[in-house]
Amino acid sequence: MRRLFPVPARTSADSSAETTAGAREAGEPEAGERAAEDREWGLDELADAYAYPEPPHGPSGAFLRANMVSSLDGAAHHDGRSKPLSSDADMRIFGVLRGLADAVVVGAETVRLEGYRPARAREAFAERRAALGQAPAPAIAVVSASLDLDFSMPLFTEPLVPTIVITGAAAAGERIERARAAGAEVVFAGAGPSGRVDAAAVVSALAELGHTRLLTEGGPTLLAQFAAAGVLDELCLAMAPLVTAGDAKRIMDGAELGEPEQFTLDSVLEEAGFLFTRYRRIHQ
Repeated sequence: MRRLFPVPARTSADSSAETTAGAREAGEPEAGERAAEDREWGLDELADAYAYPEPPHGPSGAFLRANMVSSLDGAAHHDGRSKPLSSDADMRIFGVLRGLADAVVVGAETVRLEGYRPARAREAFAERRAALGQAPAPAIAVVSASLDLDFSMPLFTEPLVPTIVITGAAAAGERIERARAAGAEVVFAGAGPSGRVDAAAVVSALAELGHTRLLTEGGPTLLAQFAAAGVLDELCLAMAPLVTAGDAKRIMDGAELGEPEQFTLDSVLEEAGFLFTRYRRIHQ
């Protein structure tokens, strides 16, 4: 893996003609070349690179980042799943982002399609999480207006940290009780007559539970709702060197925004042709 952006600035020593000449004579890379050196990154180094801002509070009361993968032609999945677009490096970053989060927010359809399981505690992040007062593993927070979920899934029966289900006013009482009986924590976000879950209220409700470092893994419909609500603070987008054609959804699938939201490029990593970009929202 190598960092393409930002490239660390040269030090005065690196800039000196003597140092440059000496490095060239010794066959050593110059400063800019060292910054882009292709090497294996450890989990601690990746965790430092993707650390949440402290305190992790955007205007919504929490900091919501998304992690998505896309093909070169804009597909968010292939044959209904994101895994065919992934890579070993993508999965390492996926694990690091989970290891840093208080809660992972995901839509019900993605839970069903991807066969979601509970997040696990990882020794690599134990000390870092303990220092921040986090639970051993992030909670999985499933957004579902209808609560049409299989509560016998390991996601509900085997979590280290109780799974959260976030629903609206239209959820059937029977399903609410089934969720609670399975050990899930039921949170309401949206009380309007439509019964839909309010995306901004999802972030606020999780912040009230103390989950301020939030990660969403989609799917595209939920991510579009977060963007439309103005609560998406950061997008970590992996660009796979693949094309799929077909009619797969983009990473966001929803109504067009009235005005495009503006983001600024924060970093770019590369491995085996995959680009791992990180964009931070510009809050007006």
